[in-house]
Amino acid sequence: MTGSTGSTPSPSRRNRRRTVGAVAVLAAAAVTASFALTLDGSDTGGKKAGEPAAVTGSADPAPAPADPGLLALARRDASDPLAVGRADAPVVLIEYSDFQCPFCGRFARETKPELLRSYVDKGVLRIEWRNFPIFGEESERAALAGWAAGRQKKFWEFHDVAYGKPRERNSGAFDAENVIAMAREAGVADIERFQADMASEQARNAVLQDQEEGYNLGVTSTPAFLVNGKPILGAQPTDTFEEAVESAAKTAKAAKEAGR
Repeated sequence: MTGSTGSTPSPSRRNRRRTVGAVAVLAAAAVTASFALTLDGSDTGGKKAGEPAAVTGSADPAPAPADPGLLALARRDASDPLAVGRADAPVVLIEYSDFQCPFCGRFARETKPELLRSYVDKGVLRIEWRNFPIFGEESERAALAGWAAGRQKKFWEFHDVAYGKPRERNSGAFDAENVIAMAREAGVADIERFQADMASEQARNAVLQDQEEGYNLGVTSTPAFLVNGKPILGAQPTDTFEEAVESAAKTAKAAKEAGR
């Protein structure tokens, strides 16, 4: 799932079992990804950086449902601190991200706030985070820190602090001292518990579970998304996500009315 537009590839290859059907769907998403803007605007097809990219399939009045296996990846756990939105929302966006990924930061700062206002707050969309650290020790530490912040119901506050500004990768921005400072800024009350949670086997297993889920899908770059099981690659323009959510909501409504 390596994207040349708006996504950051993993620096290493891993020989892992793939879910064949999912890989086929994700590979097809590369066609859509080719319309996305790059972070520096180098592949914009003559457009200026910041202009919306073309989106295929937006005129389809009755989009086909996604693969059931991909739909089933939505956990819909009402107690999940790494999710926001109603557990029974008609649309679920699953996000595979790394706190050191600049494209993930771009999505967090530019697109996610719009999705929260327009869809999550209205009960249409649920966003479920998956830790997908790919850039080494600092990425792994940041993932563990985010999970630990979630244990005190401060994951999204930590998320906003971590992505609040661009940070140079593997520069010490996510060293042990700095993630504690981020946790304090995010409002994590019990720092001793935060540190213990970060170091726990439960934290490592939770991050590993997310990673394995992504690798089994064929994810090799960040950010990567599934919107009701349909893939979007990279930090594409907000319009792309809005159209995907609205299309998924339309499909979900039609399925509900048909009694499926």
